[in-house]
Amino acid sequence: MCLLTFFPQDVEPNADALMNGTLYNDDGHGFAIVTGSRILVRRGMNAERVVADFVRLRRHHHGPALFHSRMGTHGSLSKSNCHPFPLGGDSRTVLAHNGILPKRVQPAKGDVRSDTRIAAEDFLAGQPFGALSSQRGRNRLRKWLTPYNKVVILTVDPRYRNRAYVINEESGHWDEGIWYSNLDYVGNVTNRPSAPLSCAWCFEIGTIDPISELCRACGSCWTCNEESGYCECNFDEAQLSIFASQEESYQDYQNVARPHASISNEVIPCGPDW
Repeated sequence: MCLLTFFPQDVEPNADALMNGTLYNDDGHGFAIVTGSRILVRRGMNAERVVADFVRLRRHHHGPALFHSRMGTHGSLSKSNCHPFPLGGDSRTVLAHNGILPKRVQPAKGDVRSDTRIAAEDFLAGQPFGALSSQRGRNRLRKWLTPYNKVVILTVDPRYRNRAYVINEESGHWDEGIWYSNLDYVGNVTNRPSAPLSCAWCFEIGTIDPISELCRACGSCWTCNEESGYCECNFDEAQLSIFASQEESYQDYQNVARPHASISNEVIPCGPDW
């Protein structure tokens, strides 16, 4: 699943929350901080070291920042696949991602890169949605991502109006001024709120089945925080097929039964000071 965390300008990190995220996502870590006219980027496989470096550097650099802990689904488990990645090789703009990207950017046989790395280096570099410095380009990117995928972009490129953008912000969680892409930062599942449970994918409240821990609305799993079809828990095939069929009808549920739950195509930038 990965955990992607965004820090607005001057917001200090919660080191315990970041370490909680590494327990679920320990296939590599990285961060980026806007520091004036450049972006400071660090990556590594040792969670404690990367978190400690981020906390230390954050005391001196207060611009918008991101932290990412990876759960590898595509590509090798290596430092080179740790987020964030420069967009098209331009170090002035970096992005990090949480989710599983469309097949268009999944690695071909023999390609050791992750899907996000391929997207940043090749696909998005070709501007398939137009320039991401434009509102239209980011809106088109958002539509391609679908609500399941969340992206943070940091930039010092003057063509961008803001220095940070959270795409699909509403699919994550704000906690004490920090944005998290999912609930992995909370730590042990038993420490998470027990009632009513809110689905981390569709945000419906009270839809988590107390026995299977699957969401009755969209089929995602509360335990591993994965969407239906990617659940890593030991449910039998009969259970999974039931929830897979529920997921197929979820779009109709969202648009008809709960029209206010439909997500706008508008990308919300992170304010002029981010």
